[in-house]
Amino acid sequence: MAIIKPFKGVRPPKELVEKVASRPYDVLNSEEAREEAKGNPMSLYHIIKPEINFEPGTDEHDPKVYPEARRQFDMFQEKGWLVQDKKENYYVYAQTMNGKTQYGLCVGAYADDYEKGVIKKHELTRADKEEDRMKHVRVNDANIEPVFFAYPHIDEIDQIVAKVVATTPEYDFVAPDDGFGHKLWVIDDDKTIARITEIFAKLPAFYIADGHHRSAAAALVGKERKNANPNHRGDEEYNYFLAVCFPDNQLTVIDYNRVVKDLNGLSEAQFLEALAKDFDVKDMGAEIYKPNKLHNFSLYLSGKWYSLTAKEGRYNDADPIGRLDVKVSSDLILDKILGIKDLRKDKRIDFVGGIRGLGELKRRVDNGEMKMALALYPVTMQQIIDIADSGNIMPPKATWFEPKLRSGLIIHKLV
Repeated sequence: MAIIKPFKGVRPPKELVEKVASRPYDVLNSEEAREEAKGNPMSLYHIIKPEINFEPGTDEHDPKVYPEARRQFDMFQEKGWLVQDKKENYYVYAQTMNGKTQYGLCVGAYADDYEKGVIKKHELTRADKEEDRMKHVRVNDANIEPVFFAYPHIDEIDQIVAKVVATTPEYDFVAPDDGFGHKLWVIDDDKTIARITEIFAKLPAFYIADGHHRSAAAALVGKERKNANPNHRGDEEYNYFLAVCFPDNQLTVIDYNRVVKDLNGLSEAQFLEALAKDFDVKDMGAEIYKPNKLHNFSLYLSGKWYSLTAKEGRYNDADPIGRLDVKVSSDLILDKILGIKDLRKDKRIDFVGGIRGLGELKRRVDNGEMKMALALYPVTMQQIIDIADSGNIMPPKATWFEPKLRSGLIIHKLV
């Protein structure tokens, strides 16, 4: 069962939140972060992208960068840009994108639940990225940024959250870089806190939606602290890490698309002929075509859009992995025709989040950077849950959740 706890959040005073809050560390590069933080010493980028405090070109993994994150974190607290709450609370975090709002609970998630499989993953993690996030957690003694969990929705939690969000929020702003709305409420009523903890104790699992490396790193650091403490009790803050938990029925998974540099030596006619063996191929003309159902794909090639519908018998709908369109397209197009066998390592392929729109695929082909683009129908939340429950791992670059969690609204200290 899922163990959570309230915690003393470290967060900006409400009049500073818009100066402190930032996009997550992994959605922009160092120079973009440097530009966004320009003229704003309160930007969280100084902590989560600390290389921007050095000369341009400084590697984000340079050994001097991690201590700089801690120096900045300490300074933010000394100056009152970040202040720790006096008591342990839960928090409600709401995000609004395109008129739709989703409500998540900010909690301390139990690190041991990650190892036990109560916190379930659907992606593989890379050791180098885990180590990078572990260094950041270790040096700061804190989870500076949250991970994004989903859970099967619970009516009573929905009712509790509805009562909370009927009150005036602590934070309420629209981020200038993405136009998304962000609100936060503090749940400080002890009876409500106890009931939330009690309800989640009956929940069989959390599902990592976004933040696999942060989850792995937080769990590993928690284990390190546990093993290093001869007086370990089990209730120390290092046993928990920062998560925002959203009910599955509120989440939006959007498409995650592919662009490829060449046709593996084939002419366009040969490529389309090869596709026709496994797909019903239909020329859709110059207007952007978006996939409209599972196993339907959109191809952009030489100024034309094509509808590709996988023929029956070319996929296995009884297999939670085999029915995924990322698997179907990888097997029947990227591997079989284009010779791309490792999506993580092959330099001929790149990936474009659906938040950028299919116009971005067209642009990258039209400018000659890429030869063709492939748009996929989005994975569903139920597919993610089914795969995680079965113990399987999704193919790379399968899911894209939007909006991303804003960083800097809540921080969790390990001490």
